[in-house]
Amino acid sequence: MDRLGLLFLAILSTVLLSTASMQATAQQLIVEQFSVAPVTNSFSRTGKLTFKRTVNLAFKSSGYLNRISVDEGDRFKEGDVLASIVTEELKADKNAKYAQLLQAKNNLTREQRLIDQGLGSEQAFDLATTNVETARSAYQVAYYNLEKAQIIAPFDGIVLARHTDLEQYQAPGTSALEVAAFKDNWVVKVALTGMEIASVQLGQIVTVVLPGTGEFNAKVNRIPAIAGDSNLFVIDVLIPQSIVQRGMLAGQIAQVNISQSQQQFGYKIPLDALIKMDEQDRAIVLVQNKLTKELSHQAFPISHIDSQHIYLEADAMDLTLDIVVRGWQHLAVETQSSNKGH
Repeated sequence: MDRLGLLFLAILSTVLLSTASMQATAQQLIVEQFSVAPVTNSFSRTGKLTFKRTVNLAFKSSGYLNRISVDEGDRFKEGDVLASIVTEELKADKNAKYAQLLQAKNNLTREQRLIDQGLGSEQAFDLATTNVETARSAYQVAYYNLEKAQIIAPFDGIVLARHTDLEQYQAPGTSALEVAAFKDNWVVKVALTGMEIASVQLGQIVTVVLPGTGEFNAKVNRIPAIAGDSNLFVIDVLIPQSIVQRGMLAGQIAQVNISQSQQQFGYKIPLDALIKMDEQDRAIVLVQNKLTKELSHQAFPISHIDSQHIYLEADAMDLTLDIVVRGWQHLAVETQSSNKGH
């Protein structure tokens, strides 16, 4: 082959290699279209499933425990007798107080008869009247003590803790059982920073992911007025009653996703599309011209950044952008200034 032929082959090989390299680079590029949308500030936090409120149940009377029908973890229905104390002494005291009340009423009747006959005195009649009221009050207390010798479930719920056992003496007001209601009482407690709490409102709908239950919407039920010891604000997210099921356990870890739309617009693009930040803290991305398909670096002011996305400022009427989200590292493109820079 002569020298001219060799030169032609060399040029042809160079062109083919260059074309193949450009095709390979083009295949490595991933371009996606992004539209202007309201900017949503969203973040996820983990919390624990627990009860919003718990109740301590105690006897109103004193005595020795002779029956307890529940233990920690047991469920019960409203109206169930959960525990009771020995009632023999209480019954005897009630009967004695009732007998005293009847005697006082008989004395009052006799004094009234004497008054009617002109033989009695107003002082004796007043004393008999006072004795009736005193005896009636004593009987009511004895009757109340006997009625309160049982702990009756005030709602459907579960026993969280048991503080007593059979044959133990029960003092009035001392907690025997700690219980929690099932209805409208399951919450996820989530700790937020001061910046995060600013984007949360009472009654706001959030998304909760709970193992074994799945994903569902719930409502922010409580926002504290002040931060706790760790300078975090612990909010309550109330679980809808329709979601509550038998397999739910206090202490389960749940993921809570909180988002809030703001009064501004922008492009939400993945962090992989961010090339760098310029001296004005604007985001540099690689934009493809819709007509010529040419690529250029453009700078955009940043609204905010989360763990997965960067939000570029825009006006509501701005057009869509075609942005290289992957593969821009393989290109050498001349930097251009975007008209979105301020």
